[in-house]
Amino acid sequence: MTRALSAVAALALLAACSKPAVPDKDKPVEPQATARHDDLKRAIDAPLDKARGAQASVDAAAKSQNDAIEAAESGN
Repeated sequence: MTRALSAVAALALLAACSKPAVPDKDKPVEPQATARHDDLKRAIDAPLDKARGAQASVDAAAKSQNDAIEAAESGN
């Protein structure tokens, strides 16, 4: 009984270790990666552009506040 079980286990292991199927030579291989060549540049530039936009908003608010302070000091 144990010999038969050993033989079945050995056959199952051999079947699991078979070679993978060879791809068809007439069909071109499809690329694995779908990333574009400029993905890294866009990933770097996105936070910088966001920061530039935030800085522009802060600068505009500071200018508005300074103008209001100057207007209050001059009595207008």
